[in-house]
Amino acid sequence: MKAACIGRNYPDHAKELGNQVPDEPVFFLKPASAFVPTGSPIRLPSFSQEVQYEAELVLRIGAGSPGTALPGLEAFTIGLDLTARDVQNELKMKGLPWEKAKAWDGSAVLGEWLPLAGRDPDDLAFDLTINDGLVQSGSTAEMIFSVQELLAHVTRYITLGPGDVLFTGTPQGVGRLEHGDRIQGRCDGEVVLLTSVTQV
Repeated sequence: MKAACIGRNYPDHAKELGNQVPDEPVFFLKPASAFVPTGSPIRLPSFSQEVQYEAELVLRIGAGSPGTALPGLEAFTIGLDLTARDVQNELKMKGLPWEKAKAWDGSAVLGEWLPLAGRDPDDLAFDLTINDGLVQSGSTAEMIFSVQELLAHVTRYITLGPGDVLFTGTPQGVGRLEHGDRIQGRCDGEVVLLTSVTQV
């Protein structure tokens, strides 16, 4: 299981971080060790003083669709792409890859999966609440690149197989996580993620 993660796929988020809107999808990978076990809290790593949440609509790869080279999709949920922002900023300044900031153990959080059957992957709403306050909300209808465009681009370079997941990008509103934070994530109004934050 691995995650292909899309960056800068919502115009307002690109602007809030001072990034240009890309003319093709930007993606990076998270390994299997990045996923937080179900029921476990988020653990803030000791090497960063600025871990930020990025709520995203996540799609799970299933069997391939007949007559197409693109992988099929079977389920969706909300996910958190946790980012050591201070580490990332240093890496960006040096022109280095982002793995230390994006792919560390425990940097990917997934909610409970919902079946995708009968739903449009390009029209799925999600939102994130921290300590009872709404911090992010978005819809895949607002993305720069559609789900099919994302799949076509990513699979041009790497194979996505059953069980792999696609993080589709985050809307504006990212922010810092603190020890003791209580997190709730919803997809289309249904609560699919409940977790908390602790310091390593």
